[in-house]
Order: sequence, then C-alpha cells, then structure tokens
Amino acid sequence: MADTHSARSFRVGLVQMCSGRDVERNVEDATDLIRKAKSEGADYIQTPEMTTIMELDRARLLSVMRPEAGNPALLHFQSLARELGIFLHIGSMAILVADGRLANRSFLISPAGDIAARYDKIHMFDVDLGGGESYRESANYQPGSRAVLADLPWGKLGLSICYDLRFPHLYRALARAGARFLAIPSAFTRPTGLAHWHTLLRARAIESQAYVFAAAQGGAHENGRETFGHSLVVSPWGELLAEGDVHPAVIVAEVELQLLEDVRRRVPSLQHDRAFDVVHAAEDVPDKVVP
Repeated sequence: MADTHSARSFRVGLVQMCSGRDVERNVEDATDLIRKAKSEGADYIQTPEMTTIMELDRARLLSVMRPEAGNPALLHFQSLARELGIFLHIGSMAILVADGRLANRSFLISPAGDIAARYDKIHMFDVDLGGGESYRESANYQPGSRAVLADLPWGKLGLSICYDLRFPHLYRALARAGARFLAIPSAFTRPTGLAHWHTLLRARAIESQAYVFAAAQGGAHENGRETFGHSLVVSPWGELLAEGDVHPAVIVAEVELQLLEDVRRRVPSLQHDRAFDVVHAAEDVPDKVVP
C-alpha cells in the first residue's frame, strides 16, 4: 500500500453483493469483488451487511454459523487484507456468541491482517412493512451496546450497520467523538430503500459533516428477500460522489480530506451543540397574574 499517512486523499471501494445461503460461495463472490476494488486503486474497501449469508430461518442459520475464534470466513478475509495491503471492512457477518445467540458483527481488518475494530449492531430491525413483509431481527440476534470508533491513516471511522442509520444521535455522538468518516454497510429492503435510503444517508453526512461510506446488498436473494442496492459514497456537503445500481458491482470514489476540513470550517455546527431540557408547554406556563 502507498504511503497514505501523508496523503490528502484516498480511495474508497464499496462492494455491492447479492448474498445467498451458501457461505463459501458468498465468500468467493466477495473476494472477487474485493480484488476488483483493489485493482481500481481502493485503499479502504467495505462490503455490505450480512456479507457471508442472507438467511431468515433460525434453524438453518444456526446450523452453519461459527463463533469468531477460528471462523474460516473471517480468517480468509484477514489473509486477503494482508495479501492486498488494504483496510478491509467486512460490513457484517453473523457470528455465533454465547447461549446460542448471534451477533450482527462488523470487522475492520488492517493491512497487516489484524482485526482493528469490531462493532455489534445496536438497533434491531423489528418492523412490519405491510403487504406481508415483516422482520424480527431480535429473534436471531442480540443487540450491541457500544458505539465504536476506529483509526484509519486518514482519520477516525465511526462504525454502524444498516438500521442504525435511522438513529441520528448515534452519528452525532460519533462525529463529536472525532469521526471524519461514517461506515453504514446495509441490506435495506426495497420499499424502505426507495422511500428513505438516499435521504437518510445524505442527512447523516450533512449533519455529521463527515464522509459516508455505505456498501449495500442489492437484488433478489435466495431467502426470498429483496434488497435495494444503490451503494453510496456521500461527501460531508451531502453530494453523491459514487453510486451503484441494484447488481453486484464495485464502486470507487476519491475522498478529499481538504473538502471535509472546508465544510467544517464554513459551517462549524459540531461546535455549536447546546444542552437543553424538553418540557411540556402546559407545565411551563408562568403563574397567572391577578390584576
């Protein structure tokens, strides 16, 4: 890898996938796309949520899941990051944890092949979208409880996963803690993606004054789910720098650090937070003055 510590820019590569039920095949597909992103000059490469499997059936999921220690897919990705000399961010994998529960866990892997950061998805996607489409992520996964920052040569990266996108206080906290980049690997459904994906990602970039990197699942999956795709790189000014469609692909964009500094100087809103109380108007009426 080039000497990126003194660089004023770097290249981000987003891997868009349509993961199925076969872990080995998904790992192979991800590997091919990661290599392609590297060939296009990417220094940091991100894959989507549920890179290694897209499965809703609990029994089928548990039958193929492994803990983090000795996990073949994770070991493969660590070796790949070391071979390619990249920061490889596996958007998330289903990881077996204690008591037969699973974690929806993101891994940032360094160019040396070490795990530089882990993040367990905090917010569970438990929704009824109508038309018979319903999801209960909490039935299979235990939520995380920690927001995570990780160091890249170009600045701090705030980690999150998919449904976290709808909770702006998480990103405000990450930005206030020093995040210059926000990772939002996702598997947005088609209905919610059509309605909200672009708007929410642009909003998180603008209000946090940070670059947003969002690799996505896209297309019709073996488990019957359909995801929106449209992996995005968004600037701190809210501009779309690169966008995928609905098919497996790689998108690459140049990340200019000076732009981030300029945006934060022009509108220094991260410095203007103020503490406040929330009151009910009826409880905040002064005593009636009797003439």
